Amino acid sequence: MRILFLSSGAVVPSSRFRIVPYVRHFRAEGHTVVVAHSFPQKYDYFPWMGFRPSQLLKRSVRWWHWLRSRLQRFDLVFIDREIFDSESMDMELRFRESCGRLVLDLDDAVFLRYPEKFQRLIPLADLVVCGNRFLMDKVRPLNASLCHLPTCVEMSRYSCRDYDRVLDTDPVVIGWMGTSGNLPYLAEAAEALRRLAARRAFELRLVVPDSSALSRIDLRGVRVVSGPWTAAREIQDLQRFDVGLMPLFPDQEWDLYKCGLKLIQYLAVGVPAVASPVGVNAEILDGSQNGFAATNPEEWYDALDLLTGSLTLRRQMGLRGRQAVAERYSIEACYPVLRDALRSLTGG
Repeated sequence: MRILFLSSGAVVPSSRFRIVPYVRHFRAEGHTVVVAHSFPQKYDYFPWMGFRPSQLLKRSVRWWHWLRSRLQRFDLVFIDREIFDSESMDMELRFRESCGRLVLDLDDAVFLRYPEKFQRLIPLADLVVCGNRFLMDKVRPLNASLCHLPTCVEMSRYSCRDYDRVLDTDPVVIGWMGTSGNLPYLAEAAEALRRLAARRAFELRLVVPDSSALSRIDLRGVRVVSGPWTAAREIQDLQRFDVGLMPLFPDQEWDLYKCGLKLIQYLAVGVPAVASPVGVNAEILDGSQNGFAATNPEEWYDALDLLTGSLTLRRQMGLRGRQAVAERYSIEACYPVLRDALRSLTGG
């Protein structure tokens, strides 16, 4: 196959986890693959250039990508969510015409931002790849050509934390990793963390580009340590956690469609988690096999109390979670699903 991937940007999570790792597998099997990144990244702009000139640059870069698609004649174009974070869909139509087949990849509720656009765009796709069943349920009335592809990690890169070097006497680290904009979710677990800090010694470690939003969350009495996120240290930082957190807001529709990547990353390195059972999170936790679901402060406290109090429990749950990721949420397990879905469009 000859595939053109239109990415939101080189370090945008949807591209990092749902495009770039698969490219190596496609190329290893002899397929021709080109990845065209948005520049600047789809959701960013260059402050020194200004917002409007940055948007013009993005469009200019995409016009170049379109011209390349006319010259190289790809079998299909695989679009990461949408081309531009706007109401426009003119470029999607141009790429569909130049490549013959259009695949739309959805790992988030982008259709909530531009509902009219996606009401028109989704039916035009030859295939819609969805990160979870909630997205599939949303898309199915508009397009029955669907492929379920969870957001995955490469197990070959995510080595397990070394439990043989962890002692019962070591201070427990409760960790959270994410973007600055998602830091307010910690408010869901704040009461439980304050209560736990009154009877147990632990460290709340945050890996986040900017932790300033923490000032609006009541974490009095909790020892908080934060450091910046970097791609080079991402896995190493995850391995330093004893328990991972993934709180979400239960009444926020956007959260229903999330793909649980944070939770999957914790489990991939053998770290059990406590998470809000919103959307796909409950499926990933698999009935308290890989961690605990928490819907209120009491459940958050009970789950954190159990996990911080038992190294044996953390190890058992963490290793079960790692096995679940290897079987259901790994690039290695899911690549054949994506490959075969694309082959069906090209007659392969």
